[in-house]
Formats: sequence, C-alpha cells, structure tokens
Amino acid sequence: MKIYKVGGCIRDKLLGLPVSDNDYVVVGSSPKEMISLGYVPVGKEFPVFLHPETKEEYALARTETKTGEGYKGFSFRFGPDITLEEDLKRRDLTINAIAEDMETGMLIDPYGGIKDIENKVLRHTSEAFSEDPLRVLRVLRFKARFNDFRIHSTTVDLMEMMIRNGELDHLTPERVWIETEKALRTDNPHLYFELIMFFRRKTKKKHQLNNGLNSKFMFDLGDILFPELIKLIGKTEPEKHHPEKYTWEHTLLTLKAACKLSKDPVVRFAALVHDIGKGETPASELPHHYGHEKAGLPIIEGICDRFKVSNEYRELALLSCRYHMRVRQIWLMKAKTTVKTLMKLDAFRRPERFKKFLLVCEADYKGRLGKENKECDETEFFNLCFDKCKNIDIKPALDQKLSGIKINEYIYKCRKHEVNVLRRKRK
Repeated sequence: MKIYKVGGCIRDKLLGLPVSDNDYVVVGSSPKEMISLGYVPVGKEFPVFLHPETKEEYALARTETKTGEGYKGFSFRFGPDITLEEDLKRRDLTINAIAEDMETGMLIDPYGGIKDIENKVLRHTSEAFSEDPLRVLRVLRFKARFNDFRIHSTTVDLMEMMIRNGELDHLTPERVWIETEKALRTDNPHLYFELIMFFRRKTKKKHQLNNGLNSKFMFDLGDILFPELIKLIGKTEPEKHHPEKYTWEHTLLTLKAACKLSKDPVVRFAALVHDIGKGETPASELPHHYGHEKAGLPIIEGICDRFKVSNEYRELALLSCRYHMRVRQIWLMKAKTTVKTLMKLDAFRRPERFKKFLLVCEADYKGRLGKENKECDETEFFNLCFDKCKNIDIKPALDQKLSGIKINEYIYKCRKHEVNVLRRKRK
C-alpha cells in the first residue's frame, strides 16, 4: 500500500501558489483494507475514504472506461492491481497528472506535466480526454486561471472534434454552471467566455473550408452553452459613447473592469449580462439600442432558470440590467426620479446589494476604450445621494404626530430635498 499526493495541490506547489486542498491516491489497497485501517468510506461511484484523523479524502487508484454518452457514461475499475501511472493517465491535463511520493517526496511525472508547467502549456494527458465533455470547459477555466499558459494545438484539435461530434450536448446545465462559476472566480474570466466564442468562430471557419464535414455535425460551443451571449457578437454601438464600437467587446471590457473592482462572482456575472438585451436589437435600429434594459430581463430570467443559479446572482443581474442606465443618466434625472430609483433598487433595506450594483455600473463605465482608469463620477454621486438619503431624521414627523403613510411621505420629501442640495453643491 502506497499513498501519493496528486493533482492540483502538486501543480499549485510547483507554480508557487497557495495550496488549499490536498488530494491523495492510494495504490495497492482495497476497500476492506482501508476500512480496517479506520478510513471512512464516502464515495458512491468509486471508493473514496476520509482519513480517520485529518478527514482529508483518499481515493483508491482507478481506471475509467467509457460506456455511454456524456460525463456520466463511465464505469470504474479499482483494486490493488491498478498502478499509479494508470490512475494518472485518466486525468484531464498533464499539469494535473503529477504525483508526489508521501514517503520520499519524489515527484512521479509519467506524462510530462512538469515540463508543461515550465513551458506554460495546457495539454491533454491522453486521448481519453475526449471521453468526458466537461473537460472542454475545464481547459477553458484553467486558461482563465492561468492566463499566461497556452492551450496546446493538439488539445485544441481534440476539443474541436468533441464539439463537432456533439459530446457537449450531453452536459447538464448544472455542470456547465459549476465550471462557469469557478471561471468567474478566476482572475481572467473574460478569457473563459472569449474562448467559448472563439471555438464558435474558429469551428465555423473550418466548416466553411472543409467541405468534407457534414453540416449536421456542425456544433458551436457558444450556441450550446450561451446562445444569449452569441447574439451580442456583431452588434454595433454609437462610437461617441463606445469607442470599442461593438457590444461584445464592451461586454468583455466590462467584465475585465468588474474583476479589478471586485472578486465577487455575483458582481462579475451581473457585469457579464448587464447589456444582454442588446442582442435583441433589430438591425434597423443599430447602433442604438432603445429599451435594451427591459429587453434583457426575460433573457436573464431564462439564463438563471436554465442554470438554476442562486437568487443572489439572479437579483443583482436583473437590477443591473434594468437600472444601470439610470446611473449613466444621473445628471439628467430629477431628484424625485433619483429617490424613486433608490427605492426600486431597495437600496435602503439592502445596502450591501446596492453597493454591488454600483460596482457593476462602475464596471460598465470603465468597460469602454479610454475609460479603463478613469473615475466614474456618476456612481460616486449616486452613492452620495444614497448616503444622504438613508438616515432621514423622522423626529420632526413624530413631533407633528404623523403616522403610517404620512411618515413615508415625509421621508420621501426629505430625501428629494437632500438630493437637490447635493445637485446645487455640485453645480
């Protein structure tokens, strides 16, 4: 019985990154022996055990055999005869197929993962990569995390083959969202979405060049995963307000700006979809996008329903889509409209969510060529209005023996007054 550290913990150690979780593989053992040593079985499909003291997970070495479609279509074989090399071979990328001997500290690297780390390459471990469609998204996520790595050309070819063969059609929305949410937590989530669209455009180009491909096998990654985002590609913007000229480019710049402002994936998701309604703009109206805020609401609802995302994601995305233009138009709004917008945002009862909304609006401002490093006066002023309006002294209303709706009217009137004072000061 031999125990090895494997996977991400070895990779991150070699990269000089913090290691948060350790993964262990056990070679030359059986479930019976593991239980006799005090390990607690927790795995359903294959033997995984919790260490009796540390509670860390230890998995028996295993192999996988493709038996059906999608990421669930596998059977597993485990036992004392499975070697470490066989276990490592089933892993997605070479950089994740490195093991460390727990006794000697020696690294075992049968598939060249150390060299790929040195050369900053994301490369599939074996042809078995193509058996699990989820690995396509994992590669894109790793690219978003390790943006200075490149995806090996043979791995790109394999991923394109999987897309064309319809393997990704078998991914459930829940699994897609798990990988997408992890991507949103990386430093460069825009690369994840950019590459999804890259495979769409690159694959289409290949289809046009290769007449031998049957059209019914022409699967586009963007069409499969995020058809709503694809509609943004090619939509033009008024150059006066958007020097980047195109909605999709603005969306990526906004997401990049959001990442500089916040590590919260909820903020980043809202930034990604804040202009999703522009995908519905008729060509005859371009480059203007009248009513795109309302047009985006049912689209966001559909995305959130499909991926079963939490209400935290849904609520901020909807508010950002519906009201981000109000912030952009703050200098044109009357005081009463400003106060009513704060109320519709539920800013006074949900101040933390309101602060996240402002981050999305600031990212929207900075997601334009030439504005990346400029301060957003609109969000700063809107936040100042909020600060002045949130703590209205109601003692005078109580002294007048006002109650119920009358107190609400009093607070509303005071808030309008505070906003007007701020506007006069600014002038």
